[in-house]
Amino acid sequence: MTNKLQELLEEKGLLLADGATGTNLFDVGLQTGDAPELWNIDHPDRISNLHRSFVEAGSDIILTNSFGGTHFRLALHDSSHRVHELNSRAAELARAEADKSDKTVLVAGSMGPTGEILAPNGPVSIDEARQAFAEQGKALADGGADILWIETISSAEEIEAAVLGAADVGLPLVYTVSIDTNGRTMMGLTPAETLKISTGLDAHITAIGSNCGVGASEVVAAVCNLVNAADSMESRPALVAKANCGIPDYVDGKIVYSGTPELMAEYAVLSANAGASIIGGCCGTTPVHVKAMRDAIDTYQKGDSPSIEAITETLGELSQGARAQMAGDLSIEGGSASGRGSRTSRRRRPK
Repeated sequence: MTNKLQELLEEKGLLLADGATGTNLFDVGLQTGDAPELWNIDHPDRISNLHRSFVEAGSDIILTNSFGGTHFRLALHDSSHRVHELNSRAAELARAEADKSDKTVLVAGSMGPTGEILAPNGPVSIDEARQAFAEQGKALADGGADILWIETISSAEEIEAAVLGAADVGLPLVYTVSIDTNGRTMMGLTPAETLKISTGLDAHITAIGSNCGVGASEVVAAVCNLVNAADSMESRPALVAKANCGIPDYVDGKIVYSGTPELMAEYAVLSANAGASIIGGCCGTTPVHVKAMRDAIDTYQKGDSPSIEAITETLGELSQGARAQMAGDLSIEGGSASGRGSRTSRRRRPK
């Protein structure tokens, strides 16, 4: 099967992904606790409008509205039997908007975590989770997705389940983890460890990276650390940066993200200098932010890999763990979240 993502990377070198799904849908009526995936059927016009706005802002890749599309997550909304319907429709809506563009826009089937704790620490086996991801991935492929994009993962077991389940479908694979606890995922993985996991899986993975987390500075640091870890690999995957738009604050009854378009443009440049070749935004990132990132990428000239000082001066403080990893001194990393330099987003639901 043709790897359209690899082809576009080879053609353009640097690709722009889209921004947030869930946080933008809140602005058009989604309520806390709602399943955005149900809107693929109930409010398809709102989903199409969001996709269209990202395409018009310059995205090369748009993610489907299917983050919580496994039967585990849909069961929370009495919809576990609707996996194929909701996911295939999610891909169809994105596909229709991508195909209207006069340039190549790829559709990435978003696959978020199951929300379950996998064995050996929890009751759900890796194979059960793998089957759930395979079911979701097939539905996304049936709807027209070009890529399966696994995101916001935090455990080694779920990386394995998601990658092997998605690999059954045969589309190009991407996976990104959320670095949100002192330079690690919630389940304790460093960026280097998430990369190492890929080498032990019987699957071709086109790109690996970081999304969401506690701010753009941690994502840029994660990319730097992934580059360092990949230096010894014969063939390394492309790297992805898809950071939240600043830090969230609760203002007048709603979550507001602090990142400006100017900040996200600077983040895009730092991410590219760090080594990312696919750059986008996560929670709080609007089409306005994406347009600023597009402009920054279009005028981008390669610079030096960012230092700790360059990252913190531009994007904000880094956790002690991320600093230690960048410095190559894990003896000072520490194991507590108390070393974080920025507040943690507790969200594990819509982006």
